Amino acid sequence: MKNWKTITHLCLAALFALLAGCQNARDVPTVGFVDGFEDSTLEQAKTGFLAALKEAGFSEEAHTINLIYRNAQGDIPTLTQIVRYNISQKVTLLATNATLPTITALQNTSDIPVFMMVAPTPDMMKLGGNNTDGPANLYGVADNQEYIDTSFALISTLVKPRGAQLRIGLLYNQSEPQSVEAYTRLQRLAGALGVELVARSVSATADAQLVAAALLNENIDAFFANPDNVVFGAFETIIKACNDAQVPVFTSEAGLVSRGAVAAYGADIYQWGYQAGRQAAQFLKTKSLDGLKWEMVKVRKHVFNPESAKRFGITVPGNYQALQ
Repeated sequence: MKNWKTITHLCLAALFALLAGCQNARDVPTVGFVDGFEDSTLEQAKTGFLAALKEAGFSEEAHTINLIYRNAQGDIPTLTQIVRYNISQKVTLLATNATLPTITALQNTSDIPVFMMVAPTPDMMKLGGNNTDGPANLYGVADNQEYIDTSFALISTLVKPRGAQLRIGLLYNQSEPQSVEAYTRLQRLAGALGVELVARSVSATADAQLVAAALLNENIDAFFANPDNVVFGAFETIIKACNDAQVPVFTSEAGLVSRGAVAAYGADIYQWGYQAGRQAAQFLKTKSLDGLKWEMVKVRKHVFNPESAKRFGITVPGNYQALQ
Protein backbone atom coordinates (compact mmCIF):
# COMPACT_ATOMS: atom_id res chain seq x y z
CA MET A 1 0.00 0.00 0.00
CA LYS A 2 2.85 2.34 0.88
CA ASN A 3 4.39 1.68 -2.51
CA TRP A 4 1.13 2.63 -4.23
CA LYS A 5 0.94 5.84 -2.20
CA THR A 6 4.52 6.66 -3.10
CA ILE A 7 3.88 6.01 -6.78
CA THR A 8 0.73 8.14 -6.66
CA HIS A 9 2.60 11.02 -5.02
CA LEU A 10 5.36 10.78 -7.60
CA CYS A 11 2.88 10.77 -10.46
CA LEU A 12 1.06 13.78 -9.03
CA ALA A 13 4.35 15.62 -8.55
CA ALA A 14 5.34 14.88 -12.13
CA LEU A 15 1.93 16.05 -13.36
CA PHE A 16 2.18 19.30 -11.40
CA ALA A 17 5.69 19.87 -12.74
CA LEU A 18 4.48 19.27 -16.28
CA LEU A 19 1.57 21.66 -15.83
CA ALA A 20 3.88 24.28 -14.32
CA GLY A 21 6.27 23.84 -17.23
CA CYS A 22 3.44 24.33 -19.71
CA GLN A 23 2.32 27.43 -17.85
CA ASN A 24 5.86 28.81 -17.85
CA ALA A 25 6.14 28.08 -21.59
CA ARG A 26 2.96 30.04 -22.16
CA ASP A 27 4.35 32.91 -20.10
CA VAL A 28 7.56 33.14 -22.11
CA PRO A 29 7.25 36.14 -24.50
CA THR A 30 7.76 35.66 -28.22
CA VAL A 31 9.88 38.15 -30.14
CA GLY A 32 9.50 38.29 -33.90
CA PHE A 33 12.63 39.72 -35.53
CA VAL A 34 12.28 40.71 -39.19
CA ASP A 35 15.28 41.49 -41.40
CA GLY A 36 14.76 42.94 -44.86
CA PHE A 37 17.81 41.34 -46.48
CA GLU A 38 21.23 39.83 -45.78
CA ASP A 39 23.66 42.61 -44.94
CA SER A 40 26.63 42.77 -42.57
CA THR A 41 25.74 46.33 -41.53
CA LEU A 42 22.18 45.36 -40.54
CA GLU A 43 23.59 42.30 -38.76
CA GLN A 44 25.30 44.67 -36.32
CA ALA A 45 21.92 46.15 -35.39
CA LYS A 46 20.44 42.69 -34.83
CA THR A 47 23.42 41.73 -32.66
CA GLY A 48 23.03 44.90 -30.58
CA PHE A 49 19.28 44.38 -30.16
CA LEU A 50 19.64 40.79 -28.94
CA ALA A 51 22.55 41.77 -26.68
CA ALA A 52 20.37 44.36 -24.94
CA LEU A 53 17.62 41.78 -24.44
CA LYS A 54 20.11 39.27 -23.05
CA GLU A 55 21.53 41.80 -20.58
CA ALA A 56 17.99 42.32 -19.32
CA GLY A 57 17.49 38.57 -18.85
CA PHE A 58 15.76 37.70 -22.13
CA SER A 59 17.47 35.14 -24.35
CA GLU A 60 16.78 31.87 -26.10
CA GLU A 61 19.70 30.26 -24.26
CA ALA A 62 18.03 30.98 -20.91
CA HIS A 63 14.62 29.99 -22.32
CA THR A 64 13.23 33.38 -21.31
CA ILE A 65 12.09 34.34 -24.81
CA ASN A 66 10.99 32.54 -27.93
CA LEU A 67 12.64 34.11 -30.96
CA ILE A 68 11.14 33.91 -34.42
CA TYR A 69 13.81 35.18 -36.82
CA ARG A 70 13.13 35.56 -40.52
CA ASN A 71 14.98 37.33 -43.35
CA ALA A 72 13.09 38.40 -46.48
CA GLN A 73 16.26 38.28 -48.62
CA GLY A 74 15.21 41.51 -50.33
CA ASP A 75 11.89 40.12 -51.60
CA ILE A 76 8.86 42.28 -50.75
CA PRO A 77 6.17 39.54 -51.09
CA THR A 78 8.28 37.34 -48.80
CA LEU A 79 8.61 40.22 -46.36
CA THR A 80 4.83 40.59 -46.23
CA GLN A 81 4.44 36.83 -45.64
CA ILE A 82 6.98 36.95 -42.81
CA VAL A 83 5.21 39.81 -41.06
CA ARG A 84 1.82 38.12 -41.40
CA TYR A 85 3.24 34.84 -40.10
CA ASN A 86 4.54 36.62 -37.00
CA ILE A 87 1.14 38.21 -36.47
CA SER A 88 -0.54 34.79 -36.78
CA GLN A 89 1.83 33.50 -34.08
CA LYS A 90 0.63 36.28 -31.77
CA VAL A 91 4.17 37.51 -31.06
CA THR A 92 4.62 39.78 -28.05
CA LEU A 93 6.50 42.32 -30.15
CA LEU A 94 7.95 42.78 -33.60
CA ALA A 95 11.53 43.98 -34.05
CA THR A 96 12.03 45.42 -37.53
CA ASN A 97 15.48 45.95 -38.98
CA ALA A 98 15.53 48.76 -41.58
CA THR A 99 12.86 50.75 -43.33
CA LEU A 100 10.81 48.31 -45.42
CA PRO A 101 10.27 45.77 -42.61
CA THR A 102 9.10 48.64 -40.38
CA ILE A 103 6.66 49.99 -42.96
CA THR A 104 5.38 46.49 -43.78
CA ALA A 105 4.82 45.64 -40.12
CA LEU A 106 2.88 48.84 -39.50
CA GLN A 107 0.77 48.27 -42.61
CA ASN A 108 -0.28 44.87 -41.26
CA THR A 109 -0.81 45.41 -37.54
CA SER A 110 -1.95 48.24 -35.31
CA ASP A 111 -2.00 46.09 -32.15
CA ILE A 112 1.43 44.46 -31.84
CA PRO A 113 4.20 46.86 -30.70
CA VAL A 114 6.77 47.43 -33.45
CA PHE A 115 10.32 48.26 -32.31
CA MET A 116 12.21 49.68 -35.29
CA MET A 117 15.94 50.13 -35.90
CA VAL A 118 18.08 51.42 -38.81
CA ALA A 119 15.02 53.30 -40.03
CA PRO A 120 14.17 56.97 -40.60
CA THR A 121 11.66 58.99 -38.62
CA PRO A 122 7.93 58.26 -39.16
CA ASP A 123 7.36 61.44 -41.15
CA MET A 124 10.18 60.47 -43.54
CA MET A 125 8.57 57.03 -43.98
CA LYS A 126 5.24 58.79 -44.67
CA LEU A 127 3.61 57.07 -41.71
CA GLY A 128 0.81 58.45 -39.60
CA GLY A 129 -0.45 61.16 -41.96
CA ASN A 130 -0.19 64.53 -40.20
CA ASN A 131 0.88 62.84 -36.97
CA THR A 132 4.68 63.17 -36.90
CA ASP A 133 4.85 60.59 -34.08
CA GLY A 134 3.60 57.93 -36.46
CA PRO A 135 1.26 55.03 -35.61
CA ALA A 136 0.44 54.43 -31.95
CA ASN A 137 2.14 51.01 -31.94
CA LEU A 138 5.50 52.31 -33.24
CA TYR A 139 8.47 52.24 -30.86
CA GLY A 140 12.22 51.73 -31.14
CA VAL A 141 14.84 54.05 -32.59
CA ALA A 142 14.90 56.22 -35.72
CA ASP A 143 17.14 58.84 -37.28
CA ASN A 144 16.77 61.89 -39.47
CA GLN A 145 19.33 62.97 -42.03
CA GLU A 146 20.93 66.05 -40.54
CA TYR A 147 24.17 64.13 -39.94
CA ILE A 148 24.55 63.45 -43.68
CA ASP A 149 25.70 67.01 -44.30
CA THR A 150 28.85 66.48 -42.22
CA SER A 151 29.94 63.37 -44.12
CA PHE A 152 29.15 64.83 -47.54
CA ALA A 153 30.92 68.12 -46.82
CA LEU A 154 34.05 66.19 -45.79
CA ILE A 155 34.58 65.05 -49.38
CA SER A 156 35.33 68.54 -50.69
CA THR A 157 38.05 68.99 -48.07
CA LEU A 158 39.79 65.67 -48.75
CA VAL A 159 39.42 64.99 -52.47
CA LYS A 160 41.01 67.07 -55.22
CA PRO A 161 38.88 67.50 -58.35
CA ARG A 162 40.24 66.28 -61.66
CA GLY A 163 38.61 69.15 -63.49
CA ALA A 164 37.45 72.63 -62.57
CA GLN A 165 34.68 71.37 -60.28
CA LEU A 166 34.48 68.43 -57.88
CA ARG A 167 32.03 65.78 -59.17
CA ILE A 168 30.46 63.43 -56.63
CA GLY A 169 28.50 60.35 -57.72
CA LEU A 170 25.39 59.05 -55.96
CA LEU A 171 22.95 56.15 -56.34
CA TYR A 172 19.47 56.47 -54.86
CA ASN A 173 16.30 54.39 -54.80
CA GLN A 174 13.15 56.20 -55.87
CA SER A 175 10.96 53.73 -53.95
CA GLU A 176 12.61 54.42 -50.59
CA PRO A 177 11.45 57.67 -48.94
CA GLN A 178 14.65 58.19 -46.95
CA SER A 179 16.78 57.63 -50.06
CA VAL A 180 14.87 60.24 -52.05
CA GLU A 181 14.97 62.61 -49.07
CA ALA A 182 18.75 62.20 -48.82
CA TYR A 183 19.17 62.78 -52.55
CA THR A 184 17.09 65.98 -52.40
CA ARG A 185 19.00 67.16 -49.34
CA LEU A 186 22.38 66.50 -50.96
CA GLN A 187 21.35 68.30 -54.14
CA ARG A 188 20.83 71.46 -52.09
CA LEU A 189 24.04 70.94 -50.14
CA ALA A 190 26.08 70.33 -53.30
CA GLY A 191 24.92 73.69 -54.64
CA ALA A 192 25.92 75.41 -51.41
CA LEU A 193 29.34 73.73 -51.46
CA GLY A 194 29.96 74.48 -55.13
CA VAL A 195 30.30 70.81 -56.10
CA GLU A 196 28.40 68.88 -58.75
CA LEU A 197 26.21 65.94 -57.74
CA VAL A 198 25.93 63.27 -60.44
CA ALA A 199 23.06 60.96 -59.48
CA ARG A 200 21.51 57.83 -60.97
CA SER A 201 18.45 55.97 -59.69
CA VAL A 202 18.56 52.23 -59.00
CA SER A 203 15.61 50.15 -57.84
CA ALA A 204 17.12 46.72 -57.17
CA THR A 205 20.37 45.29 -55.84
CA ALA A 206 20.75 43.23 -59.01
CA ASP A 207 20.90 46.43 -61.08
CA ALA A 208 23.49 48.17 -58.92
CA GLN A 209 26.56 46.92 -60.80
CA LEU A 210 25.31 48.16 -64.16
CA VAL A 211 24.14 51.54 -62.83
CA ALA A 212 27.34 52.04 -60.81
CA ALA A 213 29.41 51.35 -63.93
CA ALA A 214 27.44 53.98 -65.86
CA LEU A 215 27.96 56.45 -63.04
CA LEU A 216 31.71 55.81 -62.98
CA ASN A 217 31.85 56.59 -66.69
CA GLU A 218 30.72 60.12 -65.80
CA ASN A 219 34.25 61.02 -64.58
CA ILE A 220 33.25 61.43 -60.96
CA ASP A 221 35.94 62.28 -58.39
CA ALA A 222 34.29 60.52 -55.45
CA PHE A 223 31.24 58.39 -54.66
CA PHE A 224 28.85 59.01 -51.77
CA ALA A 225 27.03 55.91 -50.49
CA ASN A 226 23.49 57.01 -49.76
CA PRO A 227 21.59 55.61 -46.71
CA ASP A 228 19.65 53.25 -48.91
CA ASN A 229 18.74 49.55 -48.65
CA VAL A 230 19.77 48.87 -52.26
CA VAL A 231 23.16 50.49 -51.66
CA PHE A 232 23.58 48.51 -48.42
CA GLY A 233 22.74 45.26 -50.17
CA ALA A 234 25.02 45.86 -53.16
CA PHE A 235 27.84 47.64 -51.37
CA GLU A 236 30.53 45.03 -52.06
CA THR A 237 29.76 45.34 -55.78
CA ILE A 238 29.83 49.14 -55.59
CA ILE A 239 33.05 49.36 -53.57
CA LYS A 240 34.88 46.99 -55.94
CA ALA A 241 33.81 48.99 -58.98
CA CYS A 242 34.88 52.24 -57.35
CA ASN A 243 38.23 50.85 -56.18
CA ASP A 244 38.95 49.51 -59.67
CA ALA A 245 38.16 52.97 -61.09
CA GLN A 246 40.28 54.70 -58.41
CA VAL A 247 37.26 56.56 -57.04
CA PRO A 248 37.12 56.88 -53.22
CA VAL A 249 33.84 56.11 -51.47
CA PHE A 250 32.45 58.17 -48.59
CA THR A 251 29.29 57.57 -46.59
CA SER A 252 27.22 58.60 -43.60
CA GLU A 253 27.00 55.01 -42.28
CA ALA A 254 29.71 53.71 -39.95
CA GLY A 255 28.93 50.12 -40.95
CA LEU A 256 29.87 50.84 -44.56
CA VAL A 257 33.27 52.17 -43.50
CA SER A 258 34.16 48.77 -42.04
CA ARG A 259 33.15 47.36 -45.45
CA GLY A 260 35.54 49.62 -47.38
CA ALA A 261 34.35 53.23 -47.51
CA VAL A 262 36.98 55.83 -46.61
CA ALA A 263 35.18 57.76 -43.88
CA ALA A 264 31.82 58.64 -42.35
CA TYR A 265 30.03 60.50 -39.65
CA GLY A 266 26.96 58.60 -38.64
CA ALA A 267 25.15 56.31 -36.27
CA ASP A 268 26.91 53.38 -34.65
CA ILE A 269 24.71 50.59 -36.05
CA TYR A 270 25.37 48.16 -33.18
CA GLN A 271 24.43 50.84 -30.66
CA TRP A 272 21.35 51.68 -32.73
CA GLY A 273 20.10 48.11 -32.35
CA TYR A 274 21.18 48.04 -28.71
CA GLN A 275 19.21 51.20 -27.96
CA ALA A 276 16.09 49.68 -29.55
CA GLY A 277 16.71 46.46 -27.62
CA ARG A 278 16.88 48.32 -24.31
CA GLN A 279 13.48 49.80 -25.02
CA ALA A 280 12.01 46.42 -26.01
CA ALA A 281 13.47 44.84 -22.86
CA GLN A 282 11.72 47.44 -20.71
CA PHE A 283 8.43 46.46 -22.32
CA LEU A 284 9.08 42.75 -21.77
CA LYS A 285 9.99 43.35 -18.11
CA THR A 286 7.10 45.60 -17.20
CA LYS A 287 4.57 44.21 -19.70
CA SER A 288 3.58 47.82 -20.17
CA LEU A 289 4.14 50.41 -22.88
CA ASP A 290 3.57 53.32 -20.52
CA GLY A 291 6.28 55.93 -20.91
CA LEU A 292 7.65 54.38 -24.10
CA LYS A 293 7.78 56.06 -27.50
CA TRP A 294 10.13 55.93 -30.44
CA GLU A 295 13.44 57.75 -29.89
CA MET A 296 16.14 59.38 -31.95
CA VAL A 297 19.40 57.47 -32.26
CA LYS A 298 21.86 58.58 -29.56
CA VAL A 299 25.33 57.31 -30.53
CA ARG A 300 27.12 58.81 -33.53
CA LYS A 301 30.81 58.79 -34.34
CA HIS A 302 33.43 59.89 -36.87
CA VAL A 303 35.15 56.84 -38.34
CA PHE A 304 37.55 55.99 -41.14
CA ASN A 305 39.01 52.91 -42.78
CA PRO A 306 42.84 53.12 -42.63
CA GLU A 307 43.34 50.72 -45.55
CA SER A 308 40.94 52.61 -47.80
CA ALA A 309 42.37 55.99 -46.80
CA LYS A 310 45.87 54.73 -47.60
CA ARG A 311 44.72 53.36 -50.96
CA PHE A 312 43.72 56.87 -52.07
CA GLY A 313 46.36 58.85 -50.17
CA ILE A 314 43.74 60.53 -47.97
CA THR A 315 44.52 61.88 -44.51
CA VAL A 316 41.41 62.26 -42.37
CA PRO A 317 41.01 64.64 -39.40
CA GLY A 318 42.45 63.53 -36.07
CA ASN A 319 39.07 63.18 -34.37
CA TYR A 320 38.12 60.22 -36.59
CA GLN A 321 38.26 56.74 -35.06
CA ALA A 322 40.01 54.03 -37.10
CA LEU A 323 37.95 50.93 -37.88
CA GLN A 324 39.84 47.68 -38.41
